[in-house]
Order: sequence, then structure tokens, then C-alpha cells
Amino acid sequence: MITPILPTYGRADLEFESGEGPFLITPAGDRYLDFGAGIAVASLGHAHPHLVEALETQAKKLWHTSNLYRIPGQERLAERLVAATFADTVFFTNSGAEALECSIKMARKFHAVNGAPERDELITFEGAFHGRTLATISAGGQEKYLEGFGRRMPGFVQVPMGDLKALKEAIGPNTAGVLLEPIEGEGGIRPWELTALQSIRNLCDDAGILLVLDEVQTGVGRTGKLYAHELAGVTPDIMASAKGLGGGFPVGACLATEDAAKGMTAGTHGSTFGGNPLAMAVANGVLDVVLEEGFLEAVQQKGLKLKQKLAMLADENSDIIETVRGEGLMLGLKCKIPNTELVGALVERKLLTVGAGDNVVRLLPPLIIDDIHIDQAIDTIAEACGALRAAKAQKEAAK
Repeated sequence: MITPILPTYGRADLEFESGEGPFLITPAGDRYLDFGAGIAVASLGHAHPHLVEALETQAKKLWHTSNLYRIPGQERLAERLVAATFADTVFFTNSGAEALECSIKMARKFHAVNGAPERDELITFEGAFHGRTLATISAGGQEKYLEGFGRRMPGFVQVPMGDLKALKEAIGPNTAGVLLEPIEGEGGIRPWELTALQSIRNLCDDAGILLVLDEVQTGVGRTGKLYAHELAGVTPDIMASAKGLGGGFPVGACLATEDAAKGMTAGTHGSTFGGNPLAMAVANGVLDVVLEEGFLEAVQQKGLKLKQKLAMLADENSDIIETVRGEGLMLGLKCKIPNTELVGALVERKLLTVGAGDNVVRLLPPLIIDDIHIDQAIDTIAEACGALRAAKAQKEAAK
């Protein structure tokens, strides 16, 4: 018999009734150190006082008017994002997938208004994940997400990640642009080489096509920069943002240059809930904190410390952990055992992490963690590795 909730998730048998900073708390009072952050969403942890105040203040005033009218919080957030990034304009959505949908439409529309409507294909990369809509699963190209949903939507051409020769050969008369994640998250915390990102920017410029970045997971301070492309010193034409932008409240954004967005005139796109007053109040609250002087530098330092300690731990547990990947507080442990085993052992010890492709365990803690939380996580991972090793030895001895 089907459950009242459509059974599309393989949920852990855990529930939480409250949160406090980097911790989630069960009804029984057990505290779990959250190094998953709702898949890189709870950027400032749980129940952050500033975000709570922002939401409560707005909730007592106005929840929804739709985009039929001006929304002051939306205008303020757009102005702040424009001031802090490459962008000249922003469209607000409710999710990362919607931000990607807007990005895809914008890239196609750009060429259409330039007199080349045949340029409607985006080149994407193997291992990518861009969302769960029909367009974004086609963009990602992973069979496990496409199976059973009919023919792929046209307009996407995939090449191997990191293969610039294949990318160059794939650019043709129908190419609208290149879409990529600076660090593939779902694909296994696989970062692009910074020089490769610079080369792709140059390829796009030479071909007269757009560079579209999916910074849904990598953005809003996750890598120690406001957006990860800053690490490479490149700028996109269009960029999708979400997850950490709302700190836990559903919000996404499509950011673009004036030129890239020139085809998106009145009536070409819309959203009933996108940019609503509640979401804008919380997202502005997130920026209040993330854009504070020294905040991003602190994330860089914490990320470096965590990565160094993980590297030492990997050396000591080389039978379980192959390598450490990632930037800032977006890190991954490439495992030699099934990553589900390590994730499970960590849950048993009250540390929450997130599995990913390529047999990786993702560590995506709130950006507000401090040294004591880093040390706690390292000790817990070490303990879990020891337990898994002992269990394996016991199993082999019983044969």
C-alpha cells in the first residue's frame, strides 16, 4: 500500500524537532552535529537569531502579494546581489531547479533576439546534477534520474568533465552556451581546475556563446568566496543560485549580465511565489551575515583547517578513505568502502553527512561552525573508521 507521502525518498529513520547552530535535536533530546546542513542549505545553521528575527518581523507584516506589485525586499536583495557580484539583474525563484530553468530559457532567448534562434543547445558535463525538472534532468544527463520519464528533452549535449578538446569539438552552429557547476556536488565533490574554467570562459567568448554557471550548491560562501567562480577569476554571463541563499527558507535566483538578459522582457518568464516577502526577508538576513567584513575569510580558514585534518585522518585510515576533495566548507571523502557504510556509521555516532556520486561522502557544515565542531567531527569520523575496520576484521575472521 502506498504511503500518504509519495515514496520517492529513501529517508533515514530519524526526525528532528529543533535545531541550534550546527546541531539538530530529536524529540528525545539527542543532539546531532549537522555536517550536511540540509544539503548545503542551512548556511548559517539552525535557528540563527538574525534569520529568526527577520522572518518573524516580516511574517507579522505581509506574506504574499505576487509579482503584480513591487516588493521592496526583493528590490533590496537584487540591488545587493548586483553590487556584490558580476550581475546587472536578478530573477527570483523558489528553488535551484527553477533558477536553472530561468537560466536555460535566458540563454536560448539571448540568441533568439540576436537573430539566431537555432542556437538553443547547452553543452553540459558528465556527472553533473542540475535539478529534477524535465529540463534539468536532461541537462544533467544521468540515466538514474532520466529512467522512465520518456525521451530526453532536446537542447543538451554532454561531454566528459575536464575534456576541453571534446568541449571545443562539441561547439557548433546550434550551441547557445556551456553549463557547468564549478564543483560538481551531487557528482562527488569534483572541482574543475581553475585554469580549465578560464579556458572555457575564453572558448565561450571566441565562439560568441554564453557561460552559464550552476552555483546552487557552491554559492553564498560555501567555498570561502561569495560564489565559487571567483576562485578562478572568471565571470559567467548567467548564474543560478539557491540553497544557502535562503539559509533554509526556499529561495533561488537567476543572476545575469544586462547583455545576457536582454531577451527577458515583460511576459517572457514569471513565478507566483518567487521573490515573495518572506523569502526576501530571510535572504536579506543571510546576506547581512555573509557579507559582514571577515566572514568569508573565516570560512576559508575553517575550510582549510577541516581539509588539513581530514587529509591527516585519510592518511591514518587509507584502507577506508582514498582522498579528500573540495574547497572551503564543501568537502568530500572519496571512499574505498561503500560510502553508505561510512554515512551510516557516522549517523550512529550522531554526525550527519550526505552521500554523493563517485562513492563520496559530502561534508557540508553550516558556515558558522568553529574549531570545537571541526574537532568533534574529526574525532567522530576517526571513531567510525575504527569501528568499520573492526567490523570487517570480525567478519573475515568468522569465515
